[in-house]
Amino acid sequence: MTARVLVVDDQAVVRDGLVLLLGLLPDIEVVGSASDGEAALRLVADERPDVVLMDLRMPRMDGVEATRRIRAGFPDTQVVVLTTYTDDESVFAALRAGARGFLTKSADAEEIARAVTTVMNGDAQLDPGVQRRLLNTVTGTGGDTGTARPGETPGPAAAPAHRSRFSPRHAREAPRAGRMPGAGTPPDAGAARGAGPSSGAGTPPDGLTPREAEVLRLIARGLSNAEIAAALFISEATVKTHINNLFAKVRVRDRAQAVAYAYRTGLADPREG
Repeated sequence: MTARVLVVDDQAVVRDGLVLLLGLLPDIEVVGSASDGEAALRLVADERPDVVLMDLRMPRMDGVEATRRIRAGFPDTQVVVLTTYTDDESVFAALRAGARGFLTKSADAEEIARAVTTVMNGDAQLDPGVQRRLLNTVTGTGGDTGTARPGETPGPAAAPAHRSRFSPRHAREAPRAGRMPGAGTPPDAGAARGAGPSSGAGTPPDGLTPREAEVLRLIARGLSNAEIAAALFISEATVKTHINNLFAKVRVRDRAQAVAYAYRTGLADPREG
C-alpha cells in the first residue's frame, strides 16, 4: 500500500531535500509540501494525506498547533514530528497534540519510511533517545537526559540536533543512506576503519573522544548513520549518541557545520570526501 505523505518544514532546503528523499523510496507518494502550519492545514484538507511529516518551530502556526488541528479535524491523517529539538517540552507538547511519531533530523531514509508505515498501522514510532527519556519520566528514574530541572540550565543533550541530512545532495544519495549494518560493506567503509585523524595522533580538540572524532571524520566523508554503524561495528543508536555528543561539544547544529569544523581543525581532509 502506497503511503501518501505531506512534508511540512519552514526551511526550504530541508523541505525540498525531504521531498526528493521520499520520492526515491518505494511505497511513498509525496502529495505536497508546506512551509508552515497554516499552509499544512489547507493541504491536508485538499489532499487528505495518510501521514504528515511535521517540523515544530515554524512561523504563523507552529507544528504543535498544526498537529492538534489536523488530528482534531482529520483523524485519519497521522502525524510524525521530524525536528531538531528533543527537549522534554517539545516532545511532550507534540505527543499531547496527537503526534504518533517523533524523529530527529538525524533519521535516515529507512527510519522515516519505517515511521510512516508504523503510524499508518496505528502504532507509534519514537526516536530511541525520546523513548528513553519518556521511560525515565514515567518511572521517575534519573539519567542524564539533558533536560533541566527547575532552576537548572539544560545540558548538551537538549541542544538542537542537526539539520543537513535532508539537503538535496543527500536526498540523491538516499539508496546509500538506506543501507543497514550487515547489508554489505558500505562505500569507503574499509578505508574508514583504517583511517586515523588527519591531524595526527594527538588528542582531538574541544574535548572530543577518539571515537567521536572518528565518527566526525566519517560524517565528513559523506557516510550515513547506517554506514558509520557498519564501518565501526556499532549500532545506529550508538552512532546517534556520538553525533549528538560531538555536536554539543563543538557547538554545531548540523552536518554541514560539522564537516566545516572537521576540515578547519584538520580532523578530516577535503580530498578524502
